[in-house]
Amino acid sequence: MATTYDAMPKHHKATHDEKLVITASSLGTVFEWYDFYLYGLLATFISKVFFAGVNETTGFILALGAFAAGFAVRPFGALVFGRVGDLVGRKYTFLVTMALMGLSTFAVGLLPGYDTIGIASPIILVALRIVQGLALGGEYGGAATYVAEHAPNNRRGLYTSFIQITATFGLFAALLIVLGVRTGMGEDMFAGWGWRVPFLLSAVLLAVSMWIRLQLNESPVYQKMKDEGTTSKSPIKDSFGKWGNLKFVLIALFGAVAGQAVVWYTGQFYAMFYLEKILKVDGATTNYLIAIALALGTPFFVFFGWLSDRIGRKYLILGGCALGALTYFPAFHALSDAANPALARASQTAPVVVTANDAECSFQFDPIGKNKFDASSCDIAKAFLAKSGINYTNAQAPSGTLASVSIGGQTLTAPNPAEVTGEDRAAAIKAYQERIKTTLAEAGYPAKADPAQIDTVTVVAILFYLVILVTMVYGPIAAMLVELFPSNIRYTSMSLPYHLGNGWFGGFLPTTAFAMVAATGDIYYGLWYPVVVAVATVVIGLLFLPETFRRNIDA
Repeated sequence: MATTYDAMPKHHKATHDEKLVITASSLGTVFEWYDFYLYGLLATFISKVFFAGVNETTGFILALGAFAAGFAVRPFGALVFGRVGDLVGRKYTFLVTMALMGLSTFAVGLLPGYDTIGIASPIILVALRIVQGLALGGEYGGAATYVAEHAPNNRRGLYTSFIQITATFGLFAALLIVLGVRTGMGEDMFAGWGWRVPFLLSAVLLAVSMWIRLQLNESPVYQKMKDEGTTSKSPIKDSFGKWGNLKFVLIALFGAVAGQAVVWYTGQFYAMFYLEKILKVDGATTNYLIAIALALGTPFFVFFGWLSDRIGRKYLILGGCALGALTYFPAFHALSDAANPALARASQTAPVVVTANDAECSFQFDPIGKNKFDASSCDIAKAFLAKSGINYTNAQAPSGTLASVSIGGQTLTAPNPAEVTGEDRAAAIKAYQERIKTTLAEAGYPAKADPAQIDTVTVVAILFYLVILVTMVYGPIAAMLVELFPSNIRYTSMSLPYHLGNGWFGGFLPTTAFAMVAATGDIYYGLWYPVVVAVATVVIGLLFLPETFRRNIDA
């Protein structure tokens, strides 16, 4: 295990080589995150183009599922490229991962939609996302390890925080480009084909990124190991086949990274999807609000990285997780009130209640698009509400009772599918949905958020708070992971828990949370996912996670 270091001079200044390492590694990683996040930003358009064969709600959740597919394979990319990085070096490994990422992103911009090539379209899309996920699985560990191995021991948190900032910068760059193209083209043209332009621009970013990375030399720590013949011959076995190291992989995953991941994706992705899909704020306005909050919050990645060099990594990370668990519910309630006050007001004055027998209700999510949700009166009642993102509560009814939707003082009984079939059933369902839509409008439920009523200052303040939590947990995490593991297996050992946490616990968060909302009708129910994971991380971290900020990783 790494030894502790003696304090170095407090006023160490970064050398020219150190600045080049930080700049080149960070800029290259920014472009890679840009590629990866474009998909999440454009999920609404992607669901319409590539998942046109299913209903709108299922299509959006499937689009988020394809987004999550890129995260699902990240741990496998960590194993493949982490092993290569420990065997042949840091530099050339993340050149390969960058090329794979850029080419896959460019290909999404050219991929024909469902209407053109049918089911092959979403299949190819998912395949490209998988390639992206594999590449990103190898990228992060390489960049973080590379920078950390160049950093002075007492400034490792500060130096690696510039790698941590790249994910937000990548998202920010993607937001700006999407907004620029969207504004320049107009909504109609952007929805038709303009959404492809940001993907195609990745070819330019790829060329710039590759040129930047080619200017770098190998990490001095790795070069020293290579010269002395002390590199690992079997990094995967040494990382995960020996309990002495494996236990720290598990502690890192469950006692730090899992909580960090859900805090990150709640603050930067779930909040964005929540504004657009649940609160019905238009996409362009949502992007502007998120971009402002990110611009205000991004410097705090560096601040918390710097702070972790002085007070330690552990309690900053666990503190951010604890704050998230304690405040997510009130924060998102406040976000609803500020972003769509008419919707929040209607939910209070005219609450929606679905009265039905639970046994006759389907789970309101169909991953293969075959369920039309018309086989029971309960499905008919809930399907439209789920599609519309309307918050409702459930009331139990005796078996055989026709489901009904109560909006304020009005009760609308759903059609009985046993009495109508074929075109008559479809017509009856359509008429019922129109009645619900009209009644909702009469009760004050808006079809979309009114831009004039959005409390922009409050919305940005809430989003800024969520981003601060992200910076608190994410700023120090790279330094901590690097410090937990020995040099000869560092790339492999740190990459797997990072990508299991961020790829699975974090990457699946939007899909899982929205499926939870669709299943229950409670627009806040999805928040239980990050809250439970964050609480578990705090408990496990307090019990088992060591403090690492005084370790000498060169030893």
